Amino acid sequence: MTSATQPTIDTVGNASITPDTEQPWSELGLKADEYERIREILGRRPTIAELAMYSVMWSEHCSYKSSKVHLAQFSENTTDEMNEKLLVGIGENAGVVDIGDGWAVTFKVESHNHPSYVEPYQGAATGVGGIVRDIMSMGARPIAVMDSLRFGAPDHPDTHRVLPGIVAGVGGYANCLGLPNIGGEVIFDPCYQGNPLVNALSVGKMRIEDIHLAKASGVGNKVILFGAKTGGDGIGGVSVLASETFDADGPAKRPAVQVGDPFAEKVLIECCLDLYAAHVVDGIQDLGGAGLSCATSELASNGDGGMRVWLDRVPLRDATLRVEEILMSESQERMMAVVEPGKLEEFMAITKRWDVEATVVGEVTEGKNLEVFWGDEQIIDVPPRSVAHDGPVYHRPMQRPAYLDALQGNVSDHLARPTGGAGLRAALLALMASPNLCDKTFITDQYDRYVMGNTAMAMPDDSGVVRVDEETGRGVAISTDCNSRYAKLDPFAGAQLALAEAYRNVATAGAAPLAVSDCLNFGSPEDPAVMWQFAEAVRGLSQGCRTLGIPVTGGNVSLYNQTADVAIHPTPLVAVLGVMDDVARRTPSGWSDPGQAVYLLGTTADEFGGSAWTQVAHDHLGGMPPTVDLDVERRLGEILVNASRQGLVAAAHDLSDGGLAVALAEASLRNGVGARIWLDQVCARDGVDAFTLLFSESAGRAIVAVPRSEQVRFADLCVSGGFPHSEIGVVEDGAGVLEVQGQFVLPLAELRTAHASTLPAIFAAG
Repeated sequence: MTSATQPTIDTVGNASITPDTEQPWSELGLKADEYERIREILGRRPTIAELAMYSVMWSEHCSYKSSKVHLAQFSENTTDEMNEKLLVGIGENAGVVDIGDGWAVTFKVESHNHPSYVEPYQGAATGVGGIVRDIMSMGARPIAVMDSLRFGAPDHPDTHRVLPGIVAGVGGYANCLGLPNIGGEVIFDPCYQGNPLVNALSVGKMRIEDIHLAKASGVGNKVILFGAKTGGDGIGGVSVLASETFDADGPAKRPAVQVGDPFAEKVLIECCLDLYAAHVVDGIQDLGGAGLSCATSELASNGDGGMRVWLDRVPLRDATLRVEEILMSESQERMMAVVEPGKLEEFMAITKRWDVEATVVGEVTEGKNLEVFWGDEQIIDVPPRSVAHDGPVYHRPMQRPAYLDALQGNVSDHLARPTGGAGLRAALLALMASPNLCDKTFITDQYDRYVMGNTAMAMPDDSGVVRVDEETGRGVAISTDCNSRYAKLDPFAGAQLALAEAYRNVATAGAAPLAVSDCLNFGSPEDPAVMWQFAEAVRGLSQGCRTLGIPVTGGNVSLYNQTADVAIHPTPLVAVLGVMDDVARRTPSGWSDPGQAVYLLGTTADEFGGSAWTQVAHDHLGGMPPTVDLDVERRLGEILVNASRQGLVAAAHDLSDGGLAVALAEASLRNGVGARIWLDQVCARDGVDAFTLLFSESAGRAIVAVPRSEQVRFADLCVSGGFPHSEIGVVEDGAGVLEVQGQFVLPLAELRTAHASTLPAIFAAG
């Protein structure tokens, strides 16, 4: 163990007798009133170590000081029925839900946006590592990851700088852990040019009785730091970076980004699982954002006593680190456990067997404060709740953006629309070749999707499906979704549309939607227009979850995604998790057997605000996003899930970006099997023309392929649910084409070439 040699230490005693010492509170990101509040809490000035601890824990990233007043709606809007399957909710490292047969799953999505801009590979890699440790800390074995990535314009030099590193970081870390990457998104938009988004999700499984929580209880219990040594990488990293806007030349502050070691984390995972199996852990916390400051204060705050820690016992990689740097370091692959003295020997024996360094750095005390010492010198004496939970709460000014009326009034009615078959054919090819809708295998082939052997579906299917119980086949489906163009036009509706699409994607796989995690990415909360966007998105999401009957189990807020005064589009990413009894009966998104009938579920209206067609054909953003009716989404979900359980559908695909035309093309390309489609009947029923039926992005719709033998039963299911449905085509393999009768014939080979060549052409040379 390496111990730092400290310069003169600022002790609690010294702080009490030197009240006028100037302190760098502003440089650490604190506001003047926040610094004064710290002095009021302590009844003196803080020591430099206390100042460091408060600065990272009261940062926007850790304290949610601008968002928590709005996030309270997620708890306020839940019902007893919604919480029936919720075992652990908001406030812990990750939410946990009961999926039946004694099994629980934990899942969460978090951001690592700012570090990934500064250092793309390590920023993205440690984002994956951090979310996996959140899952580990709940007592679970991680079983899969997902990623949702957003970049600036694909032809911009900085996109070429960040994208390869971010993708390699996501893939490299998860691949080394042996975790399949089962889904996500890759979106390009100029609004993300200076602020790419890296949102990572992980899911884990456990028996219900094996759930662990972050708490330090039991006087005399030992506090153990185990895993990697603490280094100088990531000092104040994500906690400071995620609390500042970027200026035109880069981030305003550039602390070192964390450096990850996935092989060390893999060993740490297996070590933790052995510790859990031996029942030697009373409480546990991962060390992510804010490092030891977070782990010690949160464990102590959630416990029933105080905690005493000796910082000079912390194993170091760098002996030059000062006490405040040790507290702020966000070095990866570290955990902190609370262990009963009688189980300490067995705990240490297990960590030794895995060659994981473990050090007793403290103990639970009878007091109420978190006390930290360097040798015999006390450097911290704080109420832990004041650090971890009772930080500043801001009611930020909010104002509806001045530009919104003009933006919403700039409808797409004046845009030239194709009318003939040749124009419709060209429009579909253009959409399928566009960066946001094209084949993403250039990126996803860098991820291992099937390691561990429990992946039942992965990209490019609508949702990822992974087996939880290898005996029964019980498993979960997960989808992450957000259309930020919708949210720019109307953040309330945009959040609900993100929820609806993720819900729909899980249902198309045959899984019953059960729970939600979210990652809310916005600009600076100090901008009243951004704060209004955030509040509207949270309001829409919380009300939407109540309507659908599924709770928000936790998530993440990422603010300050802004360069100078230019913020990203509101990006409220929503992850929905659903459960299925047997993943062998999942419904794929592409059809494969000729002769199956193709049905369109739902109705279509002329809704092009924020649509893919307006973006690709006219570079236009304006109008209102599609109308969302969550009762319709719920009924559609019930039909899709019941049809899957009864074996009535062979394939199902949601309708979202690009509308019916893109869904038909993707369902045909999935297995290289075409279809013949007719539109006249539905056009007449819904009162729309062929262009609108093909490219409108009306919500609450899906297409399914139904075996001929099951058509009557499937139609009866739709009728009994009162849901609009129409037979619009038949699966045909012979000609290898997608034919829309009376409009166009498109060979799948031509469609695939357009779909698959875009990203390699843009990025392969680089």
